Amino acid sequence: MTSQQSSSVYDFTVKDIRGNDVDLSIYKGKVLLIVNVASQCGLTNSNYTELNGVYTKYKDQGLEILAFPCNQFGGEEPGDNAQIAEVACSRFKAEFPIFDKVEVNGSNAAPIYKFLKSSKGGLLGDGIKWNFTKFLADKDGNVVHRYAPTKSPLSIEKDVKKLLGIA
Repeated sequence: MTSQQSSSVYDFTVKDIRGNDVDLSIYKGKVLLIVNVASQCGLTNSNYTELNGVYTKYKDQGLEILAFPCNQFGGEEPGDNAQIAEVACSRFKAEFPIFDKVEVNGSNAAPIYKFLKSSKGGLLGDGIKWNFTKFLADKDGNVVHRYAPTKSPLSIEKDVKKLLGIA
């Protein structure tokens, strides 16, 4: 589906890090935090650590984090999917789903990212500015917040809790 036809995050099918199709409708009823990640960014350690913390705390209450590796910013995600999985899952112990490496800007941007950007533009236009830009979607798949790369996952916990109904 194109972003023009899509009304929610659940309308998309994406590839996981192993190349399998994942219909995002499997996450219906969950709060989603969608993040473009990178293995070699200055923000990597803090973001993966805090994303893991938030995920561990709220996954049983309906939070899912969807991580999309992207190499469009400073070449900070140069590896193939196997190398990305090694960093995310072994070094950072990420338990949340890691998807296929995507582009988030430009003509080859993944359809899910075209939708996210059209739903919640940034302060300086719709384009993603750097690694670890975060989008928060409610249980209906509507994008309700967009956060800058420097916004720490722990600092958005109150928004997560509100959408989960545990604020």
